[in-house]
Amino acid sequence: MNPKEFKELIAEGESSFLEFKRKATTPNKLAREIAALANTKGGTLIIGVDDDGTIVGVRSEKSEIDIVEKACAFFIFPPVKPEIEIIEYKDKDIILVHIPESKNKPHVVEIEDTEKKRIVKRAYIRLGEKSVIASKEMFKLMTSQASGKPLKISIGERERRLFNYLERHERITVKEFAAIVNISRRRAERILIDLVRANVIIIHNDTSNDYFSLAPNLNLEQ
Repeated sequence: MNPKEFKELIAEGESSFLEFKRKATTPNKLAREIAALANTKGGTLIIGVDDDGTIVGVRSEKSEIDIVEKACAFFIFPPVKPEIEIIEYKDKDIILVHIPESKNKPHVVEIEDTEKKRIVKRAYIRLGEKSVIASKEMFKLMTSQASGKPLKISIGERERRLFNYLERHERITVKEFAAIVNISRRRAERILIDLVRANVIIIHNDTSNDYFSLAPNLNLEQ
C-alpha cells in the first residue's frame, strides 16, 4: 500500500471492515478484533493509529507483529492466517494486518466469564465500528454455513405467515416469529436460519436483539 492509499484509508475512519489500534495490547484482546473481522466480511487492523485517526506509529515492528501472530495462532479457534504489511508514513512505521473473510467460520476466542468464574469460548462479529459477541442466531448461522451440507427448504404455512408478516411490518425477531406461528424458539430459530441460508430473508445484527427482514427484490407472488 502506498502513502496516498494509506492516507485515504485512514480518512475513511473505523468501520465494519477497518479497526485502528494505537498498539497491540494483549494477544487475547487483539484476538477478539481479528476474529470479528474474519467472522464478518474481513478487513484490516491498523496498528500505530489512534481511534481518532491520529498516526502515532509503532516503536517495534517485531514485538507488535509477535503479539498479532500469537493472537491468531493460539487465541483464536480455528486459527486465523493474516497477511501482515509494514509501511512507512511520514517517518513512522505502521503495521497493517489484513484479515480475509474466513471460510472456516465461526472463529471463537477464549474469554473469562467473571460471573461464572470460568473460561468460555465466544464468537465475535463486526457491528459498525465495534467488535461484539455474536448472537446465538448468528453463531448458528455461521456454523450451518460452514457445514457445507446441502440446503433443503420447503415453503409451508409457517413460512407463508412469516412472509405475510414481513410484508406488513418489514422486520421480525425469533421470539416474535415463534409466538406468531406457535412453535418453540428453537424451531423458529432453525426455520429462520434455513431461510437466511436460502437467501430468502436477511439477518440483521443488533447489539440488543437480532432481527430478520425479506431479502431485497424477493418475488413472493408465485
